[in-house]
Amino acid sequence: MKTGEKALGVLIVLLLCVGVGRVLLAPAEKDKESGSIPFYSSASAEVQNRAAVLYKDLKCRDCHRLWGVNNIMQFVPSPSLDGVGSLRDEAWLYEYFSSENPQEMLPTRLKKEFKMPSYATLSEKDRRLMAAYFSSLKVKDWYLDEVKRMEQEKLTGKKANES
Repeated sequence: MKTGEKALGVLIVLLLCVGVGRVLLAPAEKDKESGSIPFYSSASAEVQNRAAVLYKDLKCRDCHRLWGVNNIMQFVPSPSLDGVGSLRDEAWLYEYFSSENPQEMLPTRLKKEFKMPSYATLSEKDRRLMAAYFSSLKVKDWYLDEVKRMEQEKLTGKKANES
């Protein structure tokens, strides 16, 4: 076995160990009383399935986290979509997805290449589907303050107690 192959093998094993360790050692975000995760969707299965295809096609996962799952290559500090429906209603989300410049509605500190793109050119049907789906992504009441804090931190880059 060549030196480069050994190094690559060691790197792969190390990455696997880190990944497994992270899963085993990271505390799960669970509801203390019911043992369930704090995120849920109130959308029908049909809306969820159609939105999942659109989510994939639009590459939302390249920047956003959903259901607590990060894209392994994600380096963009964009807000998680978990619980966005507890923060924004369907009408607001439709207007946001229809905006020529979403940053006018929701300013961000992200660099230009990472800012939310405009989806105004998508069909109305797709924008309404996105708004319906994302507004269905809720969090349990006990977790809502944490979601608000995380969104504010992502948008401003500051902890809640910083000025």
